[in-house]
Amino acid sequence: MTGLAHEYDNEIVYTHGYCDELNPLRARLPLLHAGFDYPVIRNACELGFGFGVSANIHAAGSDVHWYGVDADPRHSAFAQQLADDAQTPAHLFPGRFAEFCRRDDLPDFEFIGLHGVWSWIPDEDRATIAGFINRKLKPGGVLYISYNTQPGWAAMMPVRELMHGHFMASRSHHTGGNAPDERHATERIKAAVAFAQKVMAARPGYAHVNPSVIERVNRLCEENPRYLSHEYFAHNWYPASFLQVAQALEPAGVTYLASADYRDHVDSINLLDAQRDLLADIDDLTLSETTRDLCINRSFRRDYWIKQPRALEPNERLAALRAHRLILPVPEWAVSLKIRGALGETTLPEAVYRPVLQAMADARVTTLGAIEREVSKAGITLEQVIEAVKLLIAAGPVLNAQDEQQIQVAQSSARRLNTVICERAYDSDALQFLASPVSGSGVAVPHVAQLFLLAAMRGFKEPRQWAEFAQSALSGTQANDGAANMPAPLTPDHELVEKAVRFAEVFVPALKMLLIGEVD
Repeated sequence: MTGLAHEYDNEIVYTHGYCDELNPLRARLPLLHAGFDYPVIRNACELGFGFGVSANIHAAGSDVHWYGVDADPRHSAFAQQLADDAQTPAHLFPGRFAEFCRRDDLPDFEFIGLHGVWSWIPDEDRATIAGFINRKLKPGGVLYISYNTQPGWAAMMPVRELMHGHFMASRSHHTGGNAPDERHATERIKAAVAFAQKVMAARPGYAHVNPSVIERVNRLCEENPRYLSHEYFAHNWYPASFLQVAQALEPAGVTYLASADYRDHVDSINLLDAQRDLLADIDDLTLSETTRDLCINRSFRRDYWIKQPRALEPNERLAALRAHRLILPVPEWAVSLKIRGALGETTLPEAVYRPVLQAMADARVTTLGAIEREVSKAGITLEQVIEAVKLLIAAGPVLNAQDEQQIQVAQSSARRLNTVICERAYDSDALQFLASPVSGSGVAVPHVAQLFLLAAMRGFKEPRQWAEFAQSALSGTQANDGAANMPAPLTPDHELVEKAVRFAEVFVPALKMLLIGEVD
């Protein structure tokens, strides 16, 4: 996120979200598949880290030294406190982009990432970031950038202006000219959304020619006000086209590589035949991506760019791809073969995907080469394996995996961070991800599951004991002796006991494979 000091005067803090695309390891497969060398990542940087959930998880879950900046003091204070409590190797600074990018104590980076913030900052900050990338991203280094884009946002732009105008007009009424607080800001956001819904109910001509707008406006009331605050009510809001972003990044000296959303790599789930034929005849990359966005009506882009890439020889490329490591931490039979692309939900072919999943089902880290050897007897090629793996990673059940040395190095730091997050779960449900030293990424572990894991960390052995512990935590009951964070025994409800049993049967095996927690 940017900050209060550059007209990004957002009165509400952002969500405690996690972004997997900010994990540098995720860029490795697209990079190798495109025929380029993947750099050894020693130093990485996140610009606009929000509450620092991704930065802390990636620093704790790998051997990478992470740096970052966020100008909202509420965000940076939380992020740094989390890093301090967990002794996470992350250097997270408060301040504006212009200040951070002028620092002379930063290393050069093999990876720079910014998630969403490009859409919420002024032009001068975008120019500052482009200059920073040009100076500090090493040759061969990767840039991850995501942003709101057209044409998917085009229809909502007048509605956003409508709501933003209502929001700003109500500011003085709520504050009397004083700085507004978060409660009042939330009320004004809800009022602005209600006003937009009222306008839509009046059947304006704009909604008649853009009928999808009505449904989108009606869904806004289901969204977290913290998300709405930053997505619709920030002072700067800029849904850029790919062409505009490419032009803005020209001074950075980077070249577009591929989408960070692995689903985009498979045309069959996103494009009609006529659209694929159309794109095949477009030689210019920028024009091709802009046309593709029109074909699928894209509203959000997640992109990898690369600086001065080193092309691999064909044999180098194949060797590197076959050495790429993966893990399937859930039972093969439990994996759904449905995925949603731009064309809607698609059922993936059993004849290819089941053999690939079965080749990964030995509860260990494997490689693309090992999968290829196993499934070749069914006539499945390496390219088919790569496509299948990409979609299985996009869908969630398969994860990229680090080298053994990286896994060993990251175990202690990941354990510290996960312990701190689970301890915080006793009082808060804000953080919903834990760090895996196997994947170097965040893994979704819901609040109640974190409480079960915390109970196991404290020596409770049985699912019913975990449920009792969680019941006490959720009810806010403390032990009779007043010991901090030691819940008094409570009889858990049947549903909570069932959740604890499911946690033991489903979550615990997966967490063990990912080296998360210490559950016997």
